[in-house]
Amino acid sequence: MSIEATNITADALVAEATRLKNEGWRLVTMSSVEIDAVNMEILYHFDKDLKLTNLRLSLPKGGTIPSISGAIFGAFLIENEIRDQFGVTFDGLVIDYQGRLLNECTATSTSSPFCRLLIKEGMTVAKEGK
Repeated sequence: MSIEATNITADALVAEATRLKNEGWRLVTMSSVEIDAVNMEILYHFDKDLKLTNLRLSLPKGGTIPSISGAIFGAFLIENEIRDQFGVTFDGLVIDYQGRLLNECTATSTSSPFCRLLIKEGMTVAKEGK
């Protein structure tokens, strides 16, 4: 399955997200996908009048890109989650959880695409069926 999306550069990202917001588009969510061993993409999904438009930003794993949270405040949660799970750094986050949005997450750019959660000392994990 493919998603129609407009390719965008990191330099143009904030301006384009701001333009869409000013035209009445609403940020629905963002998606992250691993392309290969060194590259990934972030898709920005916007809705207006039940129509979707998407922006596609390609970047190296563990890369740094600008945050759109200054223009679209709610993006800070998605950007923090992507940081925790994929190791992407968002420059200029309005609220930056410093890689700790997902409690005790130890994700780094080398452990992406999934976050490894720690079990705190003294906690036990119940076995299934017990």
